[in-house]
Amino acid sequence: MKKAMLTLFIAVLSFGAAYSQTSLAHVNTQRVLDTMQSRKNAVKELDKFEERAIQELQETQRKLQEDYNKLQQEQSSMSPTAFKFEEERLMRKSQEFQQRQQELDQQIRILGEELNKPILDMIQKSVEKVCKMEKIDYVIDETALLYSNGRDITDKVIAEVLKLEAEAQAAATKE
Repeated sequence: MKKAMLTLFIAVLSFGAAYSQTSLAHVNTQRVLDTMQSRKNAVKELDKFEERAIQELQETQRKLQEDYNKLQQEQSSMSPTAFKFEEERLMRKSQEFQQRQQELDQQIRILGEELNKPILDMIQKSVEKVCKMEKIDYVIDETALLYSNGRDITDKVIAEVLKLEAEAQAAATKE
């Protein structure tokens, strides 16, 4: 019995020592993103694309509504067959409009992913570099925390991201 208690006591002490050596920190990725010029440029590009898509859809929708109103006004002067053909034509245009809307939504999503990937990769590299320098085992994003009074490495990650961003800009300028 004494051996079992002694073994349990040693195990608890070992676990406590191992646990105390684990280093944990947190980072505010939104603050990091807000400091990155490449992120600001990506947001602008995505906003421009989205604005053009919205304008295209609004113009198409306006035209469809005008055509539908015109058809309703001319219905009394049209034969039932001609009205049916025009109505079917407008229905096809309406379906094309819905397909185009889905296509543009998908293009916006793909463009957003394409623009954000290098930015997120840069943040990941920066976090990894800071973790290696500071000997940190785990980093948690502040948005996932309910309470935080621990080690905040956000400023160090921002400094690393800005270095990587400057290097990437310099490499792009050389090309």
